Amino acid sequence: MLDDIGIFWRGVVLGVIIAAPVGPIGLLCIRRSLERGLATGLATGLGAALADAFFSGIAAFGITAVLNVITQNMPLLQVVGGLFLLIVAGHSLTREPKPLAAEPVAGNLPAAVFSGLFLTATNPVTILGMSTLVVGFGNTKGPVEDGTLVAGIFIGSLLWWMFLCGGVTLLRSRVTGRTVHWINIGTGLILGALGLYTLGTALV
Repeated sequence: MLDDIGIFWRGVVLGVIIAAPVGPIGLLCIRRSLERGLATGLATGLGAALADAFFSGIAAFGITAVLNVITQNMPLLQVVGGLFLLIVAGHSLTREPKPLAAEPVAGNLPAAVFSGLFLTATNPVTILGMSTLVVGFGNTKGPVEDGTLVAGIFIGSLLWWMFLCGGVTLLRSRVTGRTVHWINIGTGLILGALGLYTLGTALV
């Protein structure tokens, strides 16, 4: 029992470590939490947490065949992920600057979940980094412990997105339309640069 609790909390810590670095998903969660409210930001983070749990499970259960397929198709993943980043960047850059609504409209939550999942699942750096952390620090000895670790990773990742989106939502009332405009511009430029870098890496 104590071993299982230890493994679970180890997974929670790994989940936070995996999710916390500011990247495309973090930028999307911040922007969506500001523009569409907490529910949309969390939905995006939920998609990322599901992808984290899926790929962590592959690593924890030692499904080398799946990891080999991912590695062999890395250029394709990079192209798909790079194009998706460019599409999101273009959308961010071309949005009309306008003040935040007093009551944000969440919009299509399933689409937000899917975009978070898809963006994480097509990021080879995230996948390989996640696999390295799980294999290096998981130290599990069987399927039950593997499942406990993966559950912890999912919870840890989700807790990070709750913390980030919740914090942004609390500050929402202090954010002006001009600030949102510059956040959109900054997000678009960063995502566009990441998209071009990912495509360039795939084509080299």
